[in-house]
Amino acid sequence: MKDISSNLSRDLIGYGKDVPAVRWPNDANVAVNIVVNYEEGSEYSHEMGDGENDSLAEVDYAFPPHLRDLAKESMYEYGSRVGVWRLLRLFDEYDIKATFFGCAVAFERNPEVASAAREAGHDLLGHGWRWEEHWRLTREEEADRIKKAVESFKETWGEAPSGWYCRYGPSINTRELVVEHGGFLYDSDAYNDDLPYYVEVNGVRQLVVPYSLTYNDIQGTRSPSLFLDYLKRGFDELWLEGSRGRPKMMSIGLHPRLVGQAARTGALREFIEYAQAKGGVWFARRADIARWWGEHSDEFVTARANSDS
Repeated sequence: MKDISSNLSRDLIGYGKDVPAVRWPNDANVAVNIVVNYEEGSEYSHEMGDGENDSLAEVDYAFPPHLRDLAKESMYEYGSRVGVWRLLRLFDEYDIKATFFGCAVAFERNPEVASAAREAGHDLLGHGWRWEEHWRLTREEEADRIKKAVESFKETWGEAPSGWYCRYGPSINTRELVVEHGGFLYDSDAYNDDLPYYVEVNGVRQLVVPYSLTYNDIQGTRSPSLFLDYLKRGFDELWLEGSRGRPKMMSIGLHPRLVGQAARTGALREFIEYAQAKGGVWFARRADIARWWGEHSDEFVTARANSDS
């Protein structure tokens, strides 16, 4: 079996004390990327022949795993029937451009969502062919899923995704397979930083734009107040760091079946209004952040080195 240990070494240091002197567009203190995880219809279910029901819905009910859970399926359906449209209207109202972490099969089953999101100016990251754990797959199966997903997105979204992110966590093969497939500007299969960074994968310089499960609607009870508190506190602290010369990025993860419920959408609305009123924020698509980093990161590092000399 191929030795890929060189691509899996842990980096517990990162930028350390020498954080790059980042300058976002318009000298923003923090870059905020809002993510819509569009998974509905591609999750594990008996309907799809998986022999199991999925989790991460409105309730955690101890339903017999060997039986089809119609209630949970309908909770997922809310996301694609109602929740995602509520979010798209909200983004349009506040001129927010988000990133769709899309599952290919989910778009295949509701292609109108893909066309509407792209037409509105949002960008796409590949979140799998289906919403499945890639660590369950062999290397060959995972490579095939990436290929199938990209081809599917070309049909539904109209172009290939700019980045890649697995469900929860990658397999030991994922990053290497993403690089081997080619065509990706970055991947987001990491949770280890507040800034993008580069890694080397078999001689290729790969950009990583880390994601976050902290500022995410799956936290705690998923109550509107708790979600809003997480967002405001995180934003304020990152904004303060940016005002002191250390701008960062903030990823906000959403699921249409969860935050697409009216009460939680109201909390998201309050956060957007709060952040826009405070100013010093760049609401950006993930690909915009990746491109900005690719074009300017050498300047950031040089500026930091000069300030320390």
